[in-house]
Amino acid sequence: MKLMIKTTLVLATLALAASPALAQKKPVPLQGVSANEITLGSIQDLSGPLAGFGKQARLGMMLAVDELNEQGGINGRKVKLIVEDSGYDPKKAFLAAQKLVNQDKIFMMMGHIGTAQNMAAMPVQFEKNVVNFFPITAAREMYDPFDRLKYSFAATYYDQMKYAVPNLAKEKGAKKICTIYQDDEFGVEVMKGAEDGLKANGMSLAEKTTYKRGATDFSSQVAKLQASACDMVVLGTIIRETIGTIGTARKMGYNPTFIGSSAAYTDLIHKLGGKAMDGMYATMTVQNPYTEGQTPQLQFWANKYKTKFNEDPTVFSVYGYLIINTFANAATKAGKNLSTDSFIKVMDTLTLPTDIFGSAPASFSPTKRLGSNASRLSQIQDGKWKAISEYFGDPEVAAKPAAKPASPAAKPAAKAEPAKK
Repeated sequence: MKLMIKTTLVLATLALAASPALAQKKPVPLQGVSANEITLGSIQDLSGPLAGFGKQARLGMMLAVDELNEQGGINGRKVKLIVEDSGYDPKKAFLAAQKLVNQDKIFMMMGHIGTAQNMAAMPVQFEKNVVNFFPITAAREMYDPFDRLKYSFAATYYDQMKYAVPNLAKEKGAKKICTIYQDDEFGVEVMKGAEDGLKANGMSLAEKTTYKRGATDFSSQVAKLQASACDMVVLGTIIRETIGTIGTARKMGYNPTFIGSSAAYTDLIHKLGGKAMDGMYATMTVQNPYTEGQTPQLQFWANKYKTKFNEDPTVFSVYGYLIINTFANAATKAGKNLSTDSFIKVMDTLTLPTDIFGSAPASFSPTKRLGSNASRLSQIQDGKWKAISEYFGDPEVAAKPAAKPASPAAKPAAKAEPAKK
C-alpha cells in the first residue's frame, strides 16, 4: 500500500511538472534572428521548367538584400538569404523546406515559387512557426484557409481569370470559349476562375483539355481545340507550355484569342516564342521592367539591375525585389525585438501604396492575408507587353488608374549608385 501511495505521488508530481501552465520552461532562442543577422530562406526552381522564373526571382531578391546590407541592414542586423532549388518538384520542395527550416533555421520563407511546391513545404514551416511570406504563386491556398503564418501579395489566378475572361470574351464577341490547362493545383485555379466568371455572365467553357506538368508536345490538345472551333482559349499554362500551345496553333493556321494568367506574363514568352506570340493577352499585377520607355525611376532601377547581373530584369525580378523590401519594411517597424509575433503585429496593420513598378495598393489586417486581388490586362504588341486596362477585381482599386508612386518607395532606387559588375 505504501509503495502504491508513493508511486501515485511521484506520478502526480511528474504530471504537474509536465503541465504547460505550471512548468517552468526555459526561453527558446528565436530561430533565424541573432544579434547581428537575420537568416531568410527561399525555394526556387533553378533547374526545372520554371528555371527562368526562379533565377530571375533569386536575382531580384539578391539585389534587394545587397542594398539593405549596404545601408546597414535592418535595425543593425545584416540579412542573409539562403536559396534552395526545388526543380519545380513538390517532393524536392518538401526536402528543401526541411533543410531550410530545421538545418539552416531560417526566420522566414520568402517568395517560394510554385503552388504545389508551397503546399508541400508549408506544413514543415508551420511546425516551427516559420511564416510563409509572399509566395510567388497566385493560388488561393496561399492565404485561404486562414493561418496567421500566411501572407500573400498577388491577385489570385482565380480572381484574375474570373474578371478578365468574360470581359475580354464580350469585347471580342467570342462565341466558343475553351481552355487548356496544367493538370495540377495551378492549372485548376485558372480554369475554375474562367469557368465561374463566364457562368456569372451567362457563358460557359465549351471545351477543356489538359496536359501533365513538364509536357513539351501540345499538338493533340491544340487539334482538339481547333476541331471544336474554339475562338477564344484560356491558357492555364506557364512558359514553354504557353509558347508551345500558341506556336503549334499558329503552325496549324489556328488563330483564336489567347489569354493567360500572370504566370504567363513574362518577357520570356515573346523573347523565346518570337513573332508568333504577338496578340496574346495575359493578366498582370506589376509591369515588366523594360530598360527603355519607362519612368526615370523605373529605368534607373532596370539599368542598375542590368549592370549588376549583366542581363535585363523581368517581372519575376521585380517580385523578388519587392518581396524582400516589403519584409524589410515590416521588420524595421517591428524594431530591435524582432520576432514572429512582433512581425505579424506590424503586418496586420500594414498598407502599401503603389510603387515605381505600378503595383496595385495593398493592405493587410488580422483577418486579411491577401494584400490585393486586383490585376489588369496586358497584351504582347510588337514583341513587348503593353498594359491595356486599368486594375480590376479589388473594389478599392478597380477601374482606377494606378496612383503615382509615393516618394518613400522611390527613394532607394533614386539614391543608390549603380552597382559594379
